[in-house]
Amino acid sequence: MPQQPPLGVAVIGTGRMGADHVRRIDEVIHGARVAAVVDVDAERAKAVAGRVEGCAAYTEPAAAMASSDVDALLIASPGPAHEAALLQAFAHDLPVLCEKPLTPDPAAALRVLEAEQRLGHRRVQVGFMRRYDAGFMRLKSVLDAGEFGRPLMLHCQHRNASTPPGFTSQMMINDSVVHEIDTTRWLLDQEITAVTVLRPAPSTAAPAHLSDPQLVLFETSGGAVVDVEIFVNCGFGYQVRCEAVCESGSARTGEEAGLVTHSAGRWGGTIPQDFVPRFAEAYDRQVQRWVDATRRGTVEGPSSWDGYAAAAVCEAGVTAQATGRRTTTELVERPALYA
Repeated sequence: MPQQPPLGVAVIGTGRMGADHVRRIDEVIHGARVAAVVDVDAERAKAVAGRVEGCAAYTEPAAAMASSDVDALLIASPGPAHEAALLQAFAHDLPVLCEKPLTPDPAAALRVLEAEQRLGHRRVQVGFMRRYDAGFMRLKSVLDAGEFGRPLMLHCQHRNASTPPGFTSQMMINDSVVHEIDTTRWLLDQEITAVTVLRPAPSTAAPAHLSDPQLVLFETSGGAVVDVEIFVNCGFGYQVRCEAVCESGSARTGEEAGLVTHSAGRWGGTIPQDFVPRFAEAYDRQVQRWVDATRRGTVEGPSSWDGYAAAAVCEAGVTAQATGRRTTTELVERPALYA
């Protein structure tokens, strides 16, 4: 039997995330190659393409999609550009791994949903990489097995050492808590029906314009309650933790499991400074499984529906953040394609 050729992937967006995916496909993943890169900055695109044998550089996604070398897309461009790229991908019936967000708002995400439904089959996997983290995968298995009974609560922590200039309170929901939104929906297999945001007195390390930290509360369709501590200027490192409290037991992931030292009457270890080292294996596993599924002619993982639902909860969260009031989530009926 002849060997299947590698999947030709066009990476759209060559910033930090896109460039890392180019490296990942070129050096880590098997069964795929970087056939093209796309960036509005032509020089940056050429520089990234120049590091990969046989890789073409484009400034327009449509040009890459028209290439016979391109079999699939990995979208890592800024969120506002995702809708146009996704609709173009549907026109070519190309499979897509789209970094979060699917789109920045639920109205645009709904347009993507409707376009994908017109194709009659799924084409999109959304890049919620925590679903591919070993610890979160084990937590999901424990909950699905039901050995501790029904999940009652999730306690989540999401901490960043610091924020870049221009980071806003709204971005705490849209760029950070969005991961807890997807994690909640996936772990519990329930929709988030309402959001409340509480603001303690800001940390003295928070920029003047930023209310940090915050406590975000979710209510779910199955009656669970979820609290998320979001603290994006904690100063000491990057931490993501989640504990599920069930009827007869609990399970937790996210504790530091790296090197621990003992010396001179002290013990300690290291804390990652950002998401790249913390979730490196999850990103590798996510892209590998997307490549494997695409080569089989299937689509797995978080769907466009998951991207739409996350955007809808983010919208409710930003409203709750601004008003201080409990805000309900508005979702359309889930289409059969995503059942």
